Amino acid sequence: MGKETAQKINKPRAIRRLVIWYKRNSAVTSIVDTAASSAATASNVAGNVVSGAGSVVTTAGNVASNVAGNVAGNVVSSAESVVHTASSVVSNASSLAKNTLQPLVFDPLKRLQNSDNTSDKVKDIQSRRIWIAVDGMGGDYAPGPILEGCLEAIKRFPINIKFVGKIEKVKNAAEKIGLTELLENEIDNNRLELIDSGDPIGMNEEATAVRKRKNASINVAMDLVRNNSAEAVYSAGNSGAMMASAIFRIGRLKGIDRPAIGALFPTRDQTRPVLVLDVGANTDCKPSYLHQFALLGNIYAKDVLQVKKPRIGLLNIGEEECKGNDLSLKTFELLSSEKTFDFGGNCEGRDVLSGSFDVVVCDGFTGNILLKFLESVGGVLLDILRSELPRGRRGKVGSAFLKSNLLRIKKRLDHAEHGGALLLGVNGICVIGHGSSKSLSVVSALRLAHSAVNHGVMENLNQLQKLQVLNS
Repeated sequence: MGKETAQKINKPRAIRRLVIWYKRNSAVTSIVDTAASSAATASNVAGNVVSGAGSVVTTAGNVASNVAGNVAGNVVSSAESVVHTASSVVSNASSLAKNTLQPLVFDPLKRLQNSDNTSDKVKDIQSRRIWIAVDGMGGDYAPGPILEGCLEAIKRFPINIKFVGKIEKVKNAAEKIGLTELLENEIDNNRLELIDSGDPIGMNEEATAVRKRKNASINVAMDLVRNNSAEAVYSAGNSGAMMASAIFRIGRLKGIDRPAIGALFPTRDQTRPVLVLDVGANTDCKPSYLHQFALLGNIYAKDVLQVKKPRIGLLNIGEEECKGNDLSLKTFELLSSEKTFDFGGNCEGRDVLSGSFDVVVCDGFTGNILLKFLESVGGVLLDILRSELPRGRRGKVGSAFLKSNLLRIKKRLDHAEHGGALLLGVNGICVIGHGSSKSLSVVSALRLAHSAVNHGVMENLNQLQKLQVLNS
């Protein structure tokens, strides 16, 4: 089945899903409105009954206290029953709204635009299986969650894994989380291979430690790429050590002075993230470094993000070309004179997530602060929204509707959804994961590595050495 055929099949399905969604949504809205109306009516009845109970008690005091007490007790009991019924109606309305609407997802258009559509599945089926080397010992929670993510990724994508680590420790972790049988099955199916190594480079160790400890897990994984036993490498360990290992083992691209770490940030358009680089590899930069980052980012955006003409921005404190420090001013001149990409000018902090730019370049010090700030936004935003939701029964009904929306907002801002960042500028595909990565992050990072390999990123990056600006 070709790409055009898959898209033709997908369009009418998408339209049918949309029509079905709106019909269901209309029905559910009607049910909830009826439930809310019933709850309001029940509440009014309860109030009237309680008010009546008070009147009866007052009247009863003038007639006979013992008889009035009994009557008042019966009336109050009835009032409590009605109030309980009203509460049940509200609770049922909330439950109905949650159970019915959550599986449908509030915005079906976004769901139809996501990567789980027919055309993407056809691409995954047609694309060849590739071997990816994984530093199984790198990360705060390794090796258990790293192995779990690898096994899940093997099922989802056409990839095979060379899992590097201390084999005995890996097997013990697999047994502890109940993955021993699955691990053995994937080994027997030749989709996963365990490669023995030494200990990882610790998070607190100097990056230069990779030169002394040749059997460190990241070095063994990087050697697999150098020897063409794997086409990409992933690690959630010490990012400085991974960068050093990549430079020493597989080398830099010709004409690139410093590799950069490129991270994907979400924008208003869910289907079009922005690539920000550098986000931590080079804290002190020269204008020529940022120029090279722009060239690297332009190729990545074209190949992996599938943007025909990426718009490049320079992170700065103002849009005007006269704004910024000495680094920004000199870099602006270089980028303005570059003819191989579309330079859109300075990008202010508020414009990074606007979708106005496809690639944003900056020094690693600024980029890392920007990255860490964004990582905190999702959780903080969700906490603020929760605290602002109304209290009481009506608030619970509203929360049921908003819960799935709030979770999706957090998901879009969650670094785990992107999984990792590409180390651009080295002679191989390297994906750096967050130190706190768990299985979901690993799956996302391996998908990124698979995408980079299948879109021929390295072939196009190697063409950079032919540019006059890199040879001057």
